[in-house]
Amino acid sequence: MGHILTNVGDAGFSLPIAFACALWLATSRWRLAMRWIVTLALGMGLVGATKIIHAGWHTEIDAIGFRMVSGHTMLATATMTVVLALLSDRVMLGKAPGVAMGLLIGAATAVVRVHDQSHSPIEVISGWFVGAAVAALFLRAYTRSAAELRWPARAMAGFALVAMLAYGRSMPFEEMIDTHSPALRALVSHEVTTRF
Repeated sequence: MGHILTNVGDAGFSLPIAFACALWLATSRWRLAMRWIVTLALGMGLVGATKIIHAGWHTEIDAIGFRMVSGHTMLATATMTVVLALLSDRVMLGKAPGVAMGLLIGAATAVVRVHDQSHSPIEVISGWFVGAAVAALFLRAYTRSAAELRWPARAMAGFALVAMLAYGRSMPFEEMIDTHSPALRALVSHEVTTRF
């Protein structure tokens, strides 16, 4: 079960699902699709910034065991909450069951990330809250738009297909951050000393 949840939070799985969601949104309202992409990108940017700062400057808050926000937890929480809320809304159950299920999947992913010692409790809690905030911001905009997404059955089939194709895939974001953050630190240090 832990392996499944780790894969659900990996960008190799969650980003194709998020992109499929954006395509579905675009069939009804392209601005909603753009809002979803931008909102998720902001959440990812926050996670990425904490990872870059930790990898490049070796910063952490020892007292609470915080090094970085958990990206797996954030992506699982945000993506699953939005996708499941939209699907449950379109099959006339309302958004609440999908929101609850997405938040539970995010929480379960958080537990797995602590159990496999990838993150501390505070790191996954912060990831869960960032993911929940991303989902809440987007779903608030969706609700206000009164959009009626088309073809929910086709969307479900599309999500299932994307999930089957993307499951087990991994994106090398961690490796990229670990490889390039020290060079970024050197560049920033050089620029700061040159200008000041």
